[in-house]
Amino acid sequence: MFRSKAFSLLKLIPLMPGQSDLAYKLIHPAIASHGHRCHRRSVDYRQGYKTCPSSAEGRTINAPQTKVMAEEELPGVLILDIGGTHGVLENLAPLLKKHFCLITMKEFLENKKEMSKKIQSVFVFECRPTVDRELLESLPNLKVIGNSGVGVDHLDLKMISSFGIKVTNTPHAVADSTADIGMALMLASARRLVEGCQIAVSPDTKYFAVDWLGVEVTRATLGIIGMGSIGYKVAQRARAFDMRILYHNRNRRRKEEEEAVGAHYCEKMEDLLQQSDFVMLVVNLTPETHKLIGKKELGLMKPTATFINISRGAVIDQDALVEALQNKVIRAAALDVTYPEPLPRDHPLLKLNNIIITPHIGTATVQAIRMMAEEAIANMLSVLNGQPIPSEVLPK
Repeated sequence: MFRSKAFSLLKLIPLMPGQSDLAYKLIHPAIASHGHRCHRRSVDYRQGYKTCPSSAEGRTINAPQTKVMAEEELPGVLILDIGGTHGVLENLAPLLKKHFCLITMKEFLENKKEMSKKIQSVFVFECRPTVDRELLESLPNLKVIGNSGVGVDHLDLKMISSFGIKVTNTPHAVADSTADIGMALMLASARRLVEGCQIAVSPDTKYFAVDWLGVEVTRATLGIIGMGSIGYKVAQRARAFDMRILYHNRNRRRKEEEEAVGAHYCEKMEDLLQQSDFVMLVVNLTPETHKLIGKKELGLMKPTATFINISRGAVIDQDALVEALQNKVIRAAALDVTYPEPLPRDHPLLKLNNIIITPHIGTATVQAIRMMAEEAIANMLSVLNGQPIPSEVLPK
């Protein structure tokens, strides 16, 4: 809700200088010629193409060398709405309209018989629209669900797969912005920035106390739990602070990747927890990671340590975190995610002074929101055109 309200005020977003347009690097050239309206168009192209490498992973996709497409309609994409509290941001609608006929949930419900035939994809923005069995059964031509964002815990992958429908996400577009928020939370908590701001602007402040102190980030030990693309981006940033970097992951990174950021692998998460001054959680929410961090794990951390969560709220036992912060088992916590979101206004976490909570803004930047839409569009079009899918999510 926070992101929808904040970004709905923006105008159409231009790309920053030097910033890649993921959609145009990955999409089918026939689709790239689409106009803004939902109409029929004729495309005839006979030259092969090869996409440029994407900015995140350097991957390249080859397309068929020759193809002639007859008249056809733009593929229909189902969205919750345009604008409003939970709809697709108004400045992203023109980007989607270049490649799809946009159909809102209201339009679909008002004319299911006609609209259900047109819808070939669903664009999930901020976890909406809800994708359940009833919806899938009413969309006989649905081929792909394009999720804007990397987390897909709101989607039942096995159930969706049973319908023969693909699911995609946008891991490349979110990595930098989410890593940035992780570093921002670490720095803000270490140097007590939120408290400091309150003191500086308070009408009751008469002087600044000389014994009001934070802790250093530079040369401290950072433990990263989850060394995927986001975790690795965090490590790259942490190296600039001369931090000692430990990490725990299902699979160990290649030696050259470890050496590039100076990261040391901890096979056991317990070893990482005991040594780290800052512990940052960067994992997907799965049945295996639900409440991954509980009372036992928090008890292993240093009493001077700070816990940072930029993954999903349910990955930590929040009751155990409240207890650990109240009893000074750990120094502090900084969370961009909670469960639920937002927390009830009487939740005990909101009453503590050794915690920072932000409203799930890891990807809430002008650039990231657009790149997520571009990557989602590229994924959906790849499925519809029978091409290799850049970011498919498979059920486990």
